[in-house]
Amino acid sequence: MTRLRDRLERQAVAEGFSLMRICRPDAIAHVPGELAEFVERGFHGQMDWMTERMAWRGDPSALWPEARSIILLAESYSPEEDPEANIANPELATVSVYARGKDYHDLVKKRLKRLARWLIAEGGGEVKVFVDTAPVAEKPLGQAAGLGWQGKHTNLVSRDLGNWFFIGSVFSTLELEPDEPEQDHCGSCRACLDACPTEAFVAPYRMDARRCISYLTIEHHGPVDPELRARMGNRIYGCDACLAACPWNKFAVEASDLRYAARGDLAAPPLAELAQLDDSAFRARFSGSPIKRIGRNRFVRNVLYAIGNSGQPGFRAIVENLCEDPDSTVADAANWALSRLPGVS
Repeated sequence: MTRLRDRLERQAVAEGFSLMRICRPDAIAHVPGELAEFVERGFHGQMDWMTERMAWRGDPSALWPEARSIILLAESYSPEEDPEANIANPELATVSVYARGKDYHDLVKKRLKRLARWLIAEGGGEVKVFVDTAPVAEKPLGQAAGLGWQGKHTNLVSRDLGNWFFIGSVFSTLELEPDEPEQDHCGSCRACLDACPTEAFVAPYRMDARRCISYLTIEHHGPVDPELRARMGNRIYGCDACLAACPWNKFAVEASDLRYAARGDLAAPPLAELAQLDDSAFRARFSGSPIKRIGRNRFVRNVLYAIGNSGQPGFRAIVENLCEDPDSTVADAANWALSRLPGVS
């Protein structure tokens, strides 16, 4: 009889996952110390949720003591187009590749639940599924399971997939055969480190999130340090600079779900349109998108920073209308942007 683990792997591929590996819950004993140091140095910035659930994040057994195996799944979202194509166009915004299509949380979780139901039907036991929002150290677990290794940019890299993939996990009470951990294959390469616009990497494999554009545009509340605003360019939601630079992307596989493809209004969104969104228009435009969760004010703040970096005087009228915005952070961003735009000749 074919082993349950082999059949599970075939089922995972049938569900649309690109790769599956397994590890034990005790496979990341190094994480609590590393996480504590990260937080002690303040690298987490305003991400207070990291401190609130550190015990769970550092030890999967604390999250669910009954778990005996953790199944790690990778799902490719590799872009067909150049992810940095809009960077040179001052009238357009750049949105991180993962956020240009449908919300991956919903898509991956539905796939995980189907796979989990299959596992219960075939092998019994109990399961829990997690995608990103739970206190699960998915990247260290992914390396422990052999899914990939944490590159110098701290993201998971796979010899088979590159680094354009989402990670999901299924915790199971079944004793499933674990895979061997993946080894580091970065070598002397530092392409990802050199690509970072804000120099967020304090050392290889170590990031100060407070300088990361993904953190600044998504997690950071309130005004951004003016020195960092100027380095953000036209990136208004996330940043793919380090991911796009990784040479292992030559092995990236095509995204399995067309819903990850860029929506028409997010492939090359005009900054002028985005800056004029009120709350209701913002919610309607980004329904079903991960962008919706940051809200209109933080989003427009980011757009105004991009406009301030554009050098285009044609934006002045739009920006002037936001200088007295009810949200103080938006108003601050508008006044900063206006100060950087050339006057009308």
